[in-house]
Amino acid sequence: MTEWTGGCLCGTIRYRLVSEPFDAGWCHCRTCQLSSGSPAMAFASVMAGDWRLEQGEDALGTVPSSSFGHRGFCTRCGTPLYMKVDHQPETVDFSIATLDTPDAVRPEFHIFYGSRIGWAEARDHLPRHEKFRPDTRGLEGTEPPA
Repeated sequence: MTEWTGGCLCGTIRYRLVSEPFDAGWCHCRTCQLSSGSPAMAFASVMAGDWRLEQGEDALGTVPSSSFGHRGFCTRCGTPLYMKVDHQPETVDFSIATLDTPDAVRPEFHIFYGSRIGWAEARDHLPRHEKFRPDTRGLEGTEPPA
């Protein structure tokens, strides 16, 4: 059984997941690119109460990152930790790379592939979606920016 723990680069923030992650994927939207400093961010979800901060509450910062969500990060080293979105308040998306065992969660799809950086073509055979997946819960006709 995997122990789902993780944290930031400087070690100030530590968290624990109390359930198994689901909906793992790659996001190529411009916001994830800027937040991570990478062409795409690998993320997964857990139920909102299942991402639990265990250490570093004073170093956990949040920033609005769009009209529909905000991101949590370490204010000391800048590590992006999670994202919460208004259209899915029951879940938290977290950066897979911040897990102590990131190999334990494998992305299963790409979203916002239409916003990818041209030289960062994915070399896998996972499903690609120009924006959100068609079955994304809670959007109800709203279309966030690419």
